[in-house]
Amino acid sequence: MNDAWNDSYIYAIVALLPLSALMLVSQVNPYHALVIRGALGAVAAMVYGILGAADVALTEALMGTMLAITLYAIAVRSSLVLRLGVLDDGESQGDFGELMADFRKIFSKRQMRLELVTYPNTQALHRALIDREVHATCISSEGGNQAYCTTTRIQRIYDIIQAELSSPATSLNYLDTSINATIQTTGMEKNYL
Repeated sequence: MNDAWNDSYIYAIVALLPLSALMLVSQVNPYHALVIRGALGAVAAMVYGILGAADVALTEALMGTMLAITLYAIAVRSSLVLRLGVLDDGESQGDFGELMADFRKIFSKRQMRLELVTYPNTQALHRALIDREVHATCISSEGGNQAYCTTTRIQRIYDIIQAELSSPATSLNYLDTSINATIQTTGMEKNYL
């Protein structure tokens, strides 16, 4: 009886493994997931140490917790970037700064950074969008009510901007750059250029 009572803390610690794993896979924020992944590795290392596998515990602590978290953090940070193509002279107008502030606000909610990539002319800008160098483009629109025309090649980015953009300074377009859509976008490419 006394032996079972002494081992009950082991069962409680082992129960943390599936609990933290469940929390990890249900996490939406990638940075919170990194913290939970670190906790999962620490709990696993503790369980291995308690059960007498010190070498496995040390390996889990070093590789599974410290190294994996560092590599995951680098991967998450580098993958959460929205590359927006703009013209060299596009940043000189006042509406552009407000529009970029709106974009940064929208994507910061999703832990994304906005990176502006400049191009010398609209043809190079459009080619960058087609070649997948950038995720979206923003250029001055000629005529119309909006000062800018924003085009994206990613449906999810289009949906996010459409739902949350409060600035009336831009019109929003979706350009399907898949191989099957080449025929469909040919007319749009002519209008865009």
